[in-house]
Amino acid sequence: MTSFSRPIDRRAMLRGTLAVGAGAAFGQLLFSGTAQAYGWSRTLNQGDSGADVTELQIRVAGWAADSASHSRVGIDGDFGPGTAAAVRRFQAAYGLSVDGSAGPNTQAKLNSLEQSDGSTLHFNWSEFVNQTDGTFNGGKLSASQVKENVRRCMYKLEALRKKLGDKPITVNSGFRSIAHNAEIGGASDSMHLYGTAADLDVSGVSNKTVYQKAETCGFSGLETYNTDHQHVDSRADLGRDWWWENGTV
Repeated sequence: MTSFSRPIDRRAMLRGTLAVGAGAAFGQLLFSGTAQAYGWSRTLNQGDSGADVTELQIRVAGWAADSASHSRVGIDGDFGPGTAAAVRRFQAAYGLSVDGSAGPNTQAKLNSLEQSDGSTLHFNWSEFVNQTDGTFNGGKLSASQVKENVRRCMYKLEALRKKLGDKPITVNSGFRSIAHNAEIGGASDSMHLYGTAADLDVSGVSNKTVYQKAETCGFSGLETYNTDHQHVDSRADLGRDWWWENGTV
């Protein structure tokens, strides 16, 4: 995908900064999870818990709400009401039986959204690597943690793509190393440094529309849509405060 650098401006400096009262420097890390071709061994229902529930939550996290809402699917391994509601939205979007239960049909559809290398159906690792060296090294977390965060971002972007009418999404900037982020004038604690952020372009769709749909996908960081791209991130998954620069909530 196309990559580029932008001149330093006020929004570039603000992007990814912490809101007042945010948590500790690293907050709650997004630890490594299962990669591709997950072997579901049971039907998952509300009240269940375990590693398979965690993986389910990762894959339906982009279906956090029906309308603009500071709602996110907790990645905690406990199948509660929020997870069940996200499963129902996922099922409705893909023409499945809407029952909030993650059985074989739902699991098969979830697995159809992954590629054999652990990326997702419509997004590739190459779109998210640091633009200067093509790796996930040199950020605020280990390369493996960054890559897992990127994977989680991909699943939210799959939901966003679906909600935009299956319009292709171009990722202009994903993960950034500390050095590259400094070179382009990014915020010192940008969410790009953790692998939780992406700058997007959707041909034929206004940034405002992308922003509004992203408000339903569990993204907790949204830069104003009055720019040449749309920034999204999942800072709340790191224990940070929500930041919607031009939000409706």
